[in-house]
Amino acid sequence: MNTRRIVRRAQWAVREGGATAVEYALMASLVAIVIIAAVIMLGTNLSNFFNDAATKV
Repeated sequence: MNTRRIVRRAQWAVREGGATAVEYALMASLVAIVIIAAVIMLGTNLSNFFNDAATKV
């Protein structure tokens, strides 16, 4: 009976399903941060561009 428990725990420790889910979550959050930063910078640049165009007109 103890041998079965040890084998089950060893098999559970070898599985990588939990680790890959954490890795995917980290990658998704990093991509989201990059997208948010790009949108903020693009929005600021577009705002400045249109403000300059408006003052020139």
